[in-house]
Amino acid sequence: MIPDAKIEQWLREDVGHHDVTNQVPGETTGRLVAEERGVVAGLEAAHAVFEYLGVTVTDSALPGDRIDAGDAVLSVEGAARDVLRGERVAVNITGHASGIATRTRRAVDAAREVDQQESSDEPGGGAARRESDGVRVAGTRKTTPGLRGVEKRAIVAGGGDTHRLDLSHMVMVKDNHVAEMGLEPAVEQFRERASFATKIEVEVERPADAPRAAEAGADIVLLDNMRPAETREAVGLLRETAAELGREVLAEASGGITVEDVPAYAATGVDVISMGSLTHSAPTLDYSFRTG
Repeated sequence: MIPDAKIEQWLREDVGHHDVTNQVPGETTGRLVAEERGVVAGLEAAHAVFEYLGVTVTDSALPGDRIDAGDAVLSVEGAARDVLRGERVAVNITGHASGIATRTRRAVDAAREVDQQESSDEPGGGAARRESDGVRVAGTRKTTPGLRGVEKRAIVAGGGDTHRLDLSHMVMVKDNHVAEMGLEPAVEQFRERASFATKIEVEVERPADAPRAAEAGADIVLLDNMRPAETREAVGLLRETAAELGREVLAEASGGITVEDVPAYAATGVDVISMGSLTHSAPTLDYSFRTG
């Protein structure tokens, strides 16, 4: 749910203090129309903007729907001045979110192609990975301040995983923690302070450190800025250690991974590929708003 205060902030930013262009009498209808192919997201925010202004949303696509150029994803009716007032905010939010969803869907599809190929090529369907559902594509915390909720929901609409929504959702032992405290002491300290329900993820930059992180108590090991060959080596070492420990330890690849890189990383056997580029580098999907 988008708070009213957030919607008012968006509208004030766009309308300003002395707008005369939206002072149009009468009632009207409007449609939000895609100008290119993509995946829909952000419509819950567009709904909220128009409903805040007293405009009725009469028809809408669903988050995650694939669309073609010319498809109407949202229809509204109401006072012309209010429809026009909400138009640009709705277009901008929907375009931004749909761009993220579209990029996420491309990454997810690329990963699934590798999973399907492994399942057909290898007896048992790709035994290197922990589960048959294959690798997950996840976002990161590299989101736009004030828009994290919109952007994380867009990742889900594209078929991706939100990853942690904020710092409280999971303990992340990063390189700076390890440099200051050492790997094992850092994990021990944070585990003592965290809830029993909170998972601990440890970032490593060398394949040889992946088993160390698991032995220290990591639930997830983040293989940071490793090339695919290094990632595959780290996954192999991690699987061996997890088997010895008798528990599951997930492997996550991250660090500058693009959509084009996804197949190479999906083939390494990691459980998760996290990508900041889903949010910080996704181009806006082009929409137009047509009245009458």
